[in-house]
Amino acid sequence: MFSKAMMEAMNEQINAELYSSYLYLAMAAWAQDQNLPGIAHWLLMQTEEERLHGMKIFYFLLERGYLPVLKPIATGNPGWKSTKEVFEEILKHERHVTSLINKLVDLAIKESDHATNNFLQWYVAEQVEEEASAEAVLRQLQLMEGAPGGMFLLDRELATRAFATELVPMLPGGASFGKSA
Repeated sequence: MFSKAMMEAMNEQINAELYSSYLYLAMAAWAQDQNLPGIAHWLLMQTEEERLHGMKIFYFLLERGYLPVLKPIATGNPGWKSTKEVFEEILKHERHVTSLINKLVDLAIKESDHATNNFLQWYVAEQVEEEASAEAVLRQLQLMEGAPGGMFLLDRELATRAFATELVPMLPGGASFGKSA
């Protein structure tokens, strides 16, 4: 059973995941405007992945019989000056999201909410991957400083990112998850 604090925290995490999606969408638009279609593609894949992260929590709440409460999504300032600055912000943001997930896990443990703790372990592992991915691109950008041809190669490499769809439980034929009538 969810406590009120856990339910509110999970709703906040839905918002944080959807904000991440929105942030990466703004970054994708910036990259496309900079004539970096491969980087824009990578960011669009990231946008969709973050949306699905939010939806996983959304459906988890429904499965547990709780109504998700969606809140307004904050906007960011798309004033990036370089691709390196974009990926520095991505890494900083992913580290922030990791701290949010860790706080959720701490709350689940404190409340002996084993189902939520188990559910959140996927996010713990995912955040390791998210940070490593952003850091890998940032390291490549740092290596290529002073070598403008490197950006062309990185853009081509990032264009090859495929979207790996996680199956998210969908509401079957109008039926809802959660408490039965």
